[in-house]
Amino acid sequence: MKSIQFSDEQLSKVAHKLLQQIKETQKRSEKNQIPVGISNRHIHLSQPDFVTLFGSGAELSPKSYLSQPGQFAANQTVTVVGTKKTIHHVRVLGPFRSVSQLEISRTDSFQLGIKAPVNESGNLSNAGSALIVGPKGVIHLEQHVITAKRHIHMSPEDAKRFNVVQGEAVAVKTVGERPAAFYDTIVRINDHFRLECHLDMDEANAAGLGNKNAFVEIIKDR
Repeated sequence: MKSIQFSDEQLSKVAHKLLQQIKETQKRSEKNQIPVGISNRHIHLSQPDFVTLFGSGAELSPKSYLSQPGQFAANQTVTVVGTKKTIHHVRVLGPFRSVSQLEISRTDSFQLGIKAPVNESGNLSNAGSALIVGPKGVIHLEQHVITAKRHIHMSPEDAKRFNVVQGEAVAVKTVGERPAAFYDTIVRINDHFRLECHLDMDEANAAGLGNKNAFVEIIKDR
């Protein structure tokens, strides 16, 4: 594989940008504000399903890294076929999972004609089905389509600071010109997690949030 070379100027710009982001996050953290990650439709694939879709010689390759350690948006995309509509260029996320799972918004589910219950990631109870098309093959993703329940990733130290426990449902209030409260937001705690609240596109649009400088504050659930 050909390595990517960066100039000193490029590295300096990246380092400066990261430093500014860290400083901004620290300021927000002092106010108990949590950064928001906005999740667009995407698919997690098992290795066998990936091979079916992209061929035996294909490699799951990172296009960009996500905020959670080890997670990335891959270069590969698929087409999702529903009973009403087809959506192209749905991003594959890595690394591989043991079971494939398509995550879409409620708007997507209506447009596609696919039932997609609001479940926590990995919970495929009553999940919907879809046809997934890749450049080398097709899979029928039977009962593996959900709308992901909003949640917060945090470390054990963050959990102590916010006085929450694993699996707790809390309410969050968005910060901005169009504030909104979202109830039943699930807390996920892991030593490797970076503090971030995950909302989908529908939720972010309802609150007028963009991908930059979006934050929420925890308010205790009802």
